[in-house]
Amino acid sequence: MLKGKYLFTSESVAPGHPDKVCDHISDGVLDEALRQDPASRVAIECLIKTGFVVVAGEMTTSGYIDVQKIARDTIKKIGYDDPLCGFDGNTCGVLVSISEQSPDISQGVTEGMGLHKEQGAGDQGIMFGYATNETKELMPLPLILSHKILRKLDEMRRDKKLPYLWPDAKSQVTVEYENGKPLRVDTVVVSASHKEEATLEQIRKDIVEKVVKPVCDKWLDKDTKYHINPTGRFVQCGPVADAGVTGRKIIVDTYGGHGSHGGGAFSGKDPTKVDRSAAYACRYIAKNVVAAGLADKCEVQLGYAIGVAEPVSILVHCFETNKIPEERIAELVKKHFPTTPSAILKELKLRRPIYQKTAAYGHFGRDDPDFTWEYTDKVDVLKKEAGSHVKPKKTGDDVPFDGE
Repeated sequence: MLKGKYLFTSESVAPGHPDKVCDHISDGVLDEALRQDPASRVAIECLIKTGFVVVAGEMTTSGYIDVQKIARDTIKKIGYDDPLCGFDGNTCGVLVSISEQSPDISQGVTEGMGLHKEQGAGDQGIMFGYATNETKELMPLPLILSHKILRKLDEMRRDKKLPYLWPDAKSQVTVEYENGKPLRVDTVVVSASHKEEATLEQIRKDIVEKVVKPVCDKWLDKDTKYHINPTGRFVQCGPVADAGVTGRKIIVDTYGGHGSHGGGAFSGKDPTKVDRSAAYACRYIAKNVVAAGLADKCEVQLGYAIGVAEPVSILVHCFETNKIPEERIAELVKKHFPTTPSAILKELKLRRPIYQKTAAYGHFGRDDPDFTWEYTDKVDVLKKEAGSHVKPKKTGDDVPFDGE
């Protein structure tokens, strides 16, 4: 754990960011496939630029998926339904190139097939999960605040309270820490796309007073710095200004730079892909460890070989904040948590159409009953087996973060 005072920064991007539009479309296709056939195998990528969308990948399903309709409906729902913005879900081109899953991969991840018979991992790889008691969500404060700023900004746009906004936006929050504990917000950066008629003075005043201050509240002080639309203009936006691709915002999706990351993206992948399901399991484990008071911070790593059910490695790292030996925590993890692909799918109930709403504001730290990886239902058994002397520390007193 870092000692002394230091600054840490995390960013988030709005649903209208081109990369996030692609994540929404990819997860929209996944949800529709799972809605019709829970055993669907899906790996869908998306590319978006001025006037067109490309949806490509692999999918094996018994259902019929109208990919073009999903893409258009998703784009319009996000807010790209006005030709003046430069991109419109009603008129953009949608190109589709999807084939079936490779039979070589399929036999490794289908129960009863392959060398190992039990359902194996859909790919090799390493996955991480992280939790910290610095906030009530057991997530890093800079990321939670960054997500909340954009959620508030999008609400103001949709409710016409800031009618000059377009859907594309980014936020960034820098928090000052001391010995691993957050003290204050040092800097807030917001870039919000807008219509031509909005003045920079109006945008800056509105965003600071109506968005940033209500969200960050007690973390702000007289020395907090604000950079609102720092280039002075953000009229050209979305896919017109910047190409988007599925899976490019993996740090926004996870822990904002805290902890480690295996490199695998989530969106567009069905839960037989351990890039997604095992990352959710890692968060589930780490969150319960911290919620049970076994550590103030916890990072969990799982490693897999394609087609093999059991992970090749399980690591628990608590950054010197653990109350009992890390070896003992690892033993409890192996005893009480799912780590094989089939066990993860079953316990976390992942074969459901719940994924499109993960595509903005992060996959973790969300108060949504569908997000089973956020449950803390293992706390009692962990506390009991760890010993009665272990008591959870009070979590950070930040503002609530409601899930979609």
